[in-house]
Amino acid sequence: MERLYRRQIVRHPLEVVFAFFERPENLERITPPELGFEILTPPPIPMERGALIDYRVRLAGIPFRWTTYIARYEPPFMFVDVQLRGPYAFWHHTHRFSSLEGRGTLIEDEVLYLLPLGLLGKISHCIWIKRQLSRIFDHRAKVIAALFGSSGQ
Repeated sequence: MERLYRRQIVRHPLEVVFAFFERPENLERITPPELGFEILTPPPIPMERGALIDYRVRLAGIPFRWTTYIARYEPPFMFVDVQLRGPYAFWHHTHRFSSLEGRGTLIEDEVLYLLPLGLLGKISHCIWIKRQLSRIFDHRAKVIAALFGSSGQ
């Protein structure tokens, strides 16, 4: 199992930040353009436990369908999306939000994931996937800081 963890503090209040993240339509705004991210589920998409959301994304130029299931939904503090269909053998993404008195909101992302293809998957993780995920979350952090202002770490 691989793990990616990121945290970011922004100046806006918890309710405003959570309202942005709970709208699947905003994923496109924080995803690097080269991934060709596209939501296939017709809007509006109600965020709730049990929601299914279909996307299309390009990895190394190869299009993938990606279906996520909202396994937990506890507004305004957290939600969890789990991949049901997509490029990973396993993907579990926990989004956490905490109010920081007078400082804004702490955003935490924890992704637990496994790649398919056994040893080949492990090699591709070392060579490419780990760096790609870091770039994706670096891009997200920059966009989020531009949208909500950064309060530092």
